[in-house]
Amino acid sequence: MKSKRVLGSIELSIAAIIWGAMFVVVKIVVDEVHPIQLVWLEYLISLVFLIGYSVIKGEKWHINWPDLKLIFWIGIIGNTISLVAQEMGTGLSNAQTGSVITSTIPAFMIIFGWLILKEPLDKVKIFSVLIAILGVVMIVGLKMTGTNVVLGVLLLILTAITWALMSVLIKKVKTYSSLQITIMSTVVAVVCLTPFILSDMSSLTSINFLEPKVIFSLLYIGGVSTAVAYVMWNKGLKVISASSSGLFYLIQPIVGSFLGWLLLGEQISVGFIIGSAMILASVWISVKFEDSDEEALASASNGI
Repeated sequence: MKSKRVLGSIELSIAAIIWGAMFVVVKIVVDEVHPIQLVWLEYLISLVFLIGYSVIKGEKWHINWPDLKLIFWIGIIGNTISLVAQEMGTGLSNAQTGSVITSTIPAFMIIFGWLILKEPLDKVKIFSVLIAILGVVMIVGLKMTGTNVVLGVLLLILTAITWALMSVLIKKVKTYSSLQITIMSTVVAVVCLTPFILSDMSSLTSINFLEPKVIFSLLYIGGVSTAVAYVMWNKGLKVISASSSGLFYLIQPIVGSFLGWLLLGEQISVGFIIGSAMILASVWISVKFEDSDEEALASASNGI
């Protein structure tokens, strides 16, 4: 079981690293592709990779209506509402505000894990989340500037709540693999977003799909950031508790800030170093405490 948690921690970390790098790629391509069109295209591209991998892997598909209903809501809540709210909220406020507010995702995952999965609340998990959130604030600052900032903040809070709820609901799906969950929830998102794309076809047809920057950005965002990262995130969620797994999400601002400095010439502050250390420490404390809890339970069971 411990080896599974180590593997799950690695999978969650890789997913967060990939998503952190995605922020840099989005910055490079966002002038060429409108955010909503970008999300829709990344889902379409990811489906090509995901379905192809499913065929090669020889996945066996079946019908389980309770799980399918859950996956439908996962696609609506996480893949659609959460991402659209994030794009709109960040646009109405700013990227720093978005990073700070979405850093509350682990806190909401603890709440939903307690309400839905009946995971116990304890001081160590709450303390770890508070350290992580403070770490994100240290990295990106806290600047509530921008037009319609209140609406933007509300949308970003909605992003955090829906992403956390999606991550907890994934743990309730019992009969489908992580790959199958990712494929089906992505199909739901594509169906939901397509009417918005059809209502503004000019934004789609104006994209220069032959430009290398656009090609490589879409391949990374769709093939790596969506297809690979989502599968790894969903697999990691299966073995790491909701209260601990949410903290891995906060590795994103570390990676995004570092790559922004390395590739885009953005500045790194002392706050980045301190904040990064706080986030990594919070992840370590939470996972280490979870290991200790399970070892104690195992020893108690053996004693009985």
